[in-house]
Amino acid sequence: MDVVELKCFGTRAGEGNSALVIRGDHSDEAARLAFAKASGKPACVFIGDDQPPTLDYFYPHMRSPLCLHATLAAARVLLKDQPGPITVRTAVKGQELALTQQDGIVYAQMNRQPVPQVEISQDLPSKLLGNAGIQLASAPTIASVGSPKLLLEVRDSTALQALKPDLAAIAAWGKTNGVSGCYAWCRREDGSLEGRNFNHLDPKLEDAATGVAAGALTVLLNRPIRLYQGANMGQPCLLRTTIEGENILVGGAAETV
Repeated sequence: MDVVELKCFGTRAGEGNSALVIRGDHSDEAARLAFAKASGKPACVFIGDDQPPTLDYFYPHMRSPLCLHATLAAARVLLKDQPGPITVRTAVKGQELALTQQDGIVYAQMNRQPVPQVEISQDLPSKLLGNAGIQLASAPTIASVGSPKLLLEVRDSTALQALKPDLAAIAAWGKTNGVSGCYAWCRREDGSLEGRNFNHLDPKLEDAATGVAAGALTVLLNRPIRLYQGANMGQPCLLRTTIEGENILVGGAAETV
């Protein structure tokens, strides 16, 4: 078994959200989940030997249908120095992704995906975010490029960084409704966005970068975005997206540790 650690979406060299890329492993789901939990890393992706290669994603607490920062890590390993594209398939849903790289930036190409039809009650955001008086800047929405996110827009960066969400409630609601956690976000004065992802029961495991959320926000806003995340975790990250016809490309830096 070959294991490589990469950091993805970093704003500078040596920064970013860590992922382990594992090749040559043939263990079952339970063993992979145990490996991911023991690793202490935000995500692990197991690359299958089939063609096109299958990517199987694991967080420390669950198997995931899609993890884009782990996808970028796998892309760097698979592409090496070649621009691509190469096609991979996700293990859980069989979703095909095209992977490319250019000028040090790795991209995963995907499409808008259907989302669960969930009724979002008026008091749900305040319950999940642990703030009874919170006022959202726009209506809560679920969007997806492969792993559905509940998108909650708060008024500004100060409000975003002050959030102390009910992680257990988010996990329970997400499991019941087929939604992969919630993503709180805000708009910056320079036109970029800033966000935080809540999908782990342990607050210390909060994501420094969440590519599926960047894709979901691109679906919601229907425009390319620059999304900052992770500064509060000491791992500042920048996620970039573009739109090419019906395709959404999510990209960022990815380098071997």
